[in-house]
Amino acid sequence: MHTALVILDGLGDRPHPQTRGISPVEAASTPNLDRLSTDGRLGDVVLIGPGIAPESDAGVLALLGYDPVRDSPGRGVLEAVGVGIPLEAGDVAFRLNFATSDGAGVVQDSRVGRNLTTGEAQQLGHELSKADLVAPEGIRAEVRATVGHRGVLWLSPRSGGPLSSNVSNSDPFYEKLGGMGQARRPADRHPLAVTPLDGSDAARRTASATNQWLERSTALLQGSSVNARRAVAGKLLANTVLIRNAGSLPDPPMVPFATRHGYAGAAVTEMPVERGIAKLLGLADLFVGPMGPDRDASLRERAAVTRKALAEHPFVYVHLKGPDEPGHDGEAVVKQEVIEALDRSFFGPFLDGLDWATTRIAVTADHATPCLLKGHSDDPVPLVIRGAGVTAERRSETGDVKFCERSAGSGSLGHLRGHDVLRLLGSWPGPA
Repeated sequence: MHTALVILDGLGDRPHPQTRGISPVEAASTPNLDRLSTDGRLGDVVLIGPGIAPESDAGVLALLGYDPVRDSPGRGVLEAVGVGIPLEAGDVAFRLNFATSDGAGVVQDSRVGRNLTTGEAQQLGHELSKADLVAPEGIRAEVRATVGHRGVLWLSPRSGGPLSSNVSNSDPFYEKLGGMGQARRPADRHPLAVTPLDGSDAARRTASATNQWLERSTALLQGSSVNARRAVAGKLLANTVLIRNAGSLPDPPMVPFATRHGYAGAAVTEMPVERGIAKLLGLADLFVGPMGPDRDASLRERAAVTRKALAEHPFVYVHLKGPDEPGHDGEAVVKQEVIEALDRSFFGPFLDGLDWATTRIAVTADHATPCLLKGHSDDPVPLVIRGAGVTAERRSETGDVKFCERSAGSGSLGHLRGHDVLRLLGSWPGPA
């Protein structure tokens, strides 16, 4: 038996006026996903629990059978491992966003208009790293830009003992819960002071040094040639850094996927955080990188990589970023178009000719990103499972069962948690 878990980042949504009063998922033309839903079984998934709007890493870890609060080393570490930062014991890594703030320090855009290029971010990261802003505190601070506005802040002690990751976020849009981050909707959009979350000297020192770094980084960013060029072009400035979800290398290491589940696997990923998860869990690393300018060609490439991986491994985890960004931007029609492209150019070739006698597939999401909210939520996300031993959903009166939140909410799999999905996928029969 070969199984695949396909995670569509931020897929879940709510009815929206731009998409005829139904969700972008329901509005999308998705014949391949609809056929999968008709021949398989549907349900919906609350990834962590009611009231918790998880980040992607938390949703993925839950779907892979881990507790993101207890088991995750933190988003910063996952991103750092994903880009090959050689973390050592005593180091701390944060997830970083370049952001835009106004003259009063209020965050206007936590993603710099989503048009900061990776090259611009790399130059800013180089300038911040070269400045060695907390060297007087005995700490080396390096910024590693990753994709667009995203990056990692890596703190490494030169003296004074190890640092502690038990500190809070400066990013007002996320809060830290153990190793997990969850989205929040702050009334005050000023960056937050980083505070120690325990009474240790290491946590106090880490919080103090991080706050000094943040203050000094703002002054440096104001004078960067990157922002001078962006100002001339009428673009938002990358004049603020937001950091969240500090982490350190896990000790002991995370339990490998094969040890936890009894079978090995591979991961087809696009972004550093998911690649970091795959590496820390011992999944074979089939990193394909961010989408190219031709979305359909990139999706066909991912379908081919996934089919090959499925033939060579008993389990494949696939992560496709597409629906999340238009959700954050509040663009329901664009999200609908992205979902249609996924159906057409990934699921079309990926599903074509699969041997369903020896294959089982699950498709779901790591969280919802409703366009009305422009952020993550705790809404249930659709789940479909099809393949060997899986009996079909009842066909609807109008034909194939539509893959969407509404159909999933009344599906025969019922209402699940993230940690239920892999158990169902790997050990059918599931619920009657």
